[in-house]
Amino acid sequence: GLPKRFCTLHLPKEDTAIILEDASGSKQETRYLWQKTGLSGGWRYFSIDHKLQEGDIVVFQLVKPTKFKVYIVRASESDEVAGAHCLDEPDPSLERAFPEIDTKASRTESSADDERRICNTDTCLLDLPKHDVEDISAEALDENRFQESVVNFRNVKGWEHSAAVVDGVDIDSELPKHVRAKYYELCRSQKSLLHEKLLMGLNSKLALGMVSETVNIADAIRASKITTSIQDFTTWGKTLKAFKDLGMDVGFLLARLDQLMNLAIKSKRIKEARRERAAAEQEMRILEAKVLEVEITINNLDAEISTLDKDENGFELDVMFHEVSCAPW
Repeated sequence: GLPKRFCTLHLPKEDTAIILEDASGSKQETRYLWQKTGLSGGWRYFSIDHKLQEGDIVVFQLVKPTKFKVYIVRASESDEVAGAHCLDEPDPSLERAFPEIDTKASRTESSADDERRICNTDTCLLDLPKHDVEDISAEALDENRFQESVVNFRNVKGWEHSAAVVDGVDIDSELPKHVRAKYYELCRSQKSLLHEKLLMGLNSKLALGMVSETVNIADAIRASKITTSIQDFTTWGKTLKAFKDLGMDVGFLLARLDQLMNLAIKSKRIKEARRERAAAEQEMRILEAKVLEVEITINNLDAEISTLDKDENGFELDVMFHEVSCAPW
């Protein structure tokens, strides 16, 4: 399925047809299931046609209300190092997928546009079932890190002077001011630039989306409550793990998320246990009432038996019966 938060913000609130268009322009109609926040029908044909494999990364870019551009980063293209080839030599379709951003135009955007951009990130990562980019080897990750950022974080005095550079491309100017400020605070808390070890070959647009979504998730974690659904925590965790596999330094967010999830799970279990206890106590009260009713019935029957077993002179019935049966005619 697609990320629930992304679907809630950007996709129709009803079942509808959605077009998937790959990098070559080939289109496939699928059925979007609103309540399940997933694609049905045509998605199976799309995945078969594009030979999606375990560990492949699929990037969805919403270009129209019911149309996605879909880009695929293969997990591995050699038997020696899983994922190394596709990261050293990016898929040409991915290069075409994300054209360079017009930084001049972005600088003139209004604050309202900035707000809209961060709230409406139009790119999302789709987790292939049960794999979550697990097949990228640690060796491939180490060999394909970005070179150190041109900025030494310790020399940065404030977010206004920071610079986010990905593969030699300055994406800092593409970030809304409030996102830059929040991202700088995250970097400052870790005393390093979170993106400085991103894998080589990642497109700047994809890196920009990762930075923005990292800020979004950090805000969501801060705003979360003990009543926040476990599903939300799980979704944030999957996204952060995917970012971590691509080189983003989000381990501290994952650690915080694990702590909160454990507390939320305990809280949920406490509530369930209290409901179960209340139900058990209610059942016990019902049983106690039944026991009392049975005890009263037993006492009444004992009294009746005692009364009927003897006549008014105190003779027992069986003795009287014998005397009557043996009496002369």
